[in-house]
Amino acid sequence: MIITSLDFDKPGKQQGFLQVPYSHNLGGWANVMIPITVVARGTGPTVLVLGGNHGDEYQGQIAAMNLARQLTPEMITGRIILIPSLNFPAARAATRLSPLDGMNMNRAFPGEAEGPVTSQVAHYLRTVLFPMSDVVIDMHSGGRSMEFVPCSHMHLVTDREQRARMFAAMLAWGTDFSFIYADIAGTGLLPVEAENQGKLVITTELGGGECVPAAVHRITQSGLRNVLIHVGLLKGRELKRKAPAIITQATNREDYILAPESGIFEIMIDLGTRVKRGQTVGCIHHLERPDRAPEQIIAASAGYLITMRAPCLTQQGDCVAVIAKQVSEREVLRA
Repeated sequence: MIITSLDFDKPGKQQGFLQVPYSHNLGGWANVMIPITVVARGTGPTVLVLGGNHGDEYQGQIAAMNLARQLTPEMITGRIILIPSLNFPAARAATRLSPLDGMNMNRAFPGEAEGPVTSQVAHYLRTVLFPMSDVVIDMHSGGRSMEFVPCSHMHLVTDREQRARMFAAMLAWGTDFSFIYADIAGTGLLPVEAENQGKLVITTELGGGECVPAAVHRITQSGLRNVLIHVGLLKGRELKRKAPAIITQATNREDYILAPESGIFEIMIDLGTRVKRGQTVGCIHHLERPDRAPEQIIAASAGYLITMRAPCLTQQGDCVAVIAKQVSEREVLRA
């Protein structure tokens, strides 16, 4: 039921909205208006750039907004579709999930054409925008829940040619760390749907928390531009890192450490540092029983601390840390 006034086949630059029907108590004929920009010129790849898959992750939203304002048709070869705030209601509310239907956009696929707002958007991506795209860029950070070492990341897709193209594009972002990850919290992910359609998929985890340092904004915006050059859409010279990125991988459940009980989480090592198996990486203090010794959080594997929980107050079962082992390019491409 989503409509737009944009003509995706028209050359030039267009600004408009995806209009999603949403009736509420004070608006029987209301629509959720999701801003979208399309820039097209000549023959080349179609790149779909998405920010705000989770509403409280603003680094990618800002990068997409800046790019949407700055791009002109003369700067590109092909077509770029930019949706800075995909989960628009969540972005306005500074929440991970949509306040309209409680849904997680990154668990909403394949979606429903006449379902809740989030499900409708997922269905539109799956049936309209993904099929017309060659490249899908889905920018994430840890939001208010996690703090990441800024990294580009990817799944280990089965198709080796697709995996190699994704790996090269991941490195083109230029982050110090690159991260191969697994899904331990359910199905229905946006990147997986795009991967299953054979797309070149680039994703990120660029910091986190509500305060975003300038350095994180810089790598978000410079990395996005460099990837667009890498895939042949944006004119310019692709920049190469002076030092190789540290490639890390967390594909086992034991790499994702969950809080064994509720309390106040204290991290004891810095993000991006090496961790030994059996090392204490943090502890959980007992709010009601400060006389009790804190619960130790122990690394079950060796590697780098790639992310940690951002809020100190923690519930049992929350992910408090992820340890990712260092791997080689050969290991990633031949796994």
